[in-house]
Amino acid sequence: MPSPEFIQLAAVAVVALAVGSAVYMFALPYFSGERKAEKRKSTIALGPARTRIKNAAQPLQMRKKQVQDTIKELEAKQQAQRRVTLRTKLIRAGLSITPRTYYLLSAALGLFGALIVLLTGSGPIVALLAAFVCAFGLPRLILSRLIKRRQEKFLFEFANAVDIIVRGVKSGLPLSDCLRVIATEMPEPIKSEFIDLVEQQKVGVPISRAFERMYERMPLQEVSFFAIVVSIQAQTGGNLAETLSNLSQVLRDRYRLHAKVKTFSAEAKVSAMIIGSLPPLVMLLVFLTAPDYMALLWTEELGNILLIGSGVWMAIGIFVMRKMIHFDY
Repeated sequence: MPSPEFIQLAAVAVVALAVGSAVYMFALPYFSGERKAEKRKSTIALGPARTRIKNAAQPLQMRKKQVQDTIKELEAKQQAQRRVTLRTKLIRAGLSITPRTYYLLSAALGLFGALIVLLTGSGPIVALLAAFVCAFGLPRLILSRLIKRRQEKFLFEFANAVDIIVRGVKSGLPLSDCLRVIATEMPEPIKSEFIDLVEQQKVGVPISRAFERMYERMPLQEVSFFAIVVSIQAQTGGNLAETLSNLSQVLRDRYRLHAKVKTFSAEAKVSAMIIGSLPPLVMLLVFLTAPDYMALLWTEELGNILLIGSGVWMAIGIFVMRKMIHFDY
């Protein structure tokens, strides 16, 4: 019978042999160059396939690069057009008056407001404040309201106009004829905007430049989407009907989102209107019931200062409430 020392030595030898065999099996390909040879063979075998895949992907990469360059170019032009002149604002509001007429009307409105305040027995400071509000604040407020109302009317029918282009392109009509149909059949303000678009095409203005001018007159994200789609299609080609059909669905979804946001914020807007109108209404009622009690605000210098300070604080409060109920999406 073998001794315990011999058995222990044999076990150690078997373990060492097993470990050496495992190391030899895993380490041999790295030392003998087998792994490098296999890798080189696979590289040579896959070379033509990779070349074919690379060549097939090149047109897709070029198209993607053209689309990215077009979007960057349009965004850069839109960033450069952010400074808006008064003439552009009047065009956006759908008014045919000149800036000179606008300034004259603003000055006349300011003089009329100052005259009304002076006839009520107020001091010159209050009259100057009323003239400033009527000459600078009220006309700009009216102009911004007109612009917003016109843009809402445009958005209400814009998706239908895109659908007309989709149906026209699917039936075989060129894009110019579809635009001419919109300029003839659609209601205002879409009709006038597309009439300008068609007239520019008649005199040789490129379609991309025509859409840029349309965005200047109607600075909406929906118009920007439409201009980008048409510009990319003109440069790179593709299925215009399918792209515009998807765009039409996006426009309708955005309009529904806008209506939902408007509905959810209606309560906050009404609350802000009530809170903002309460101080002037209470002051008017007190003036009608006890004019001598309120006369100090108009006749005394301290009353004029308090009146101006109250007006400033009211304006700050209205501005803060407006920011709270205004949503960007």
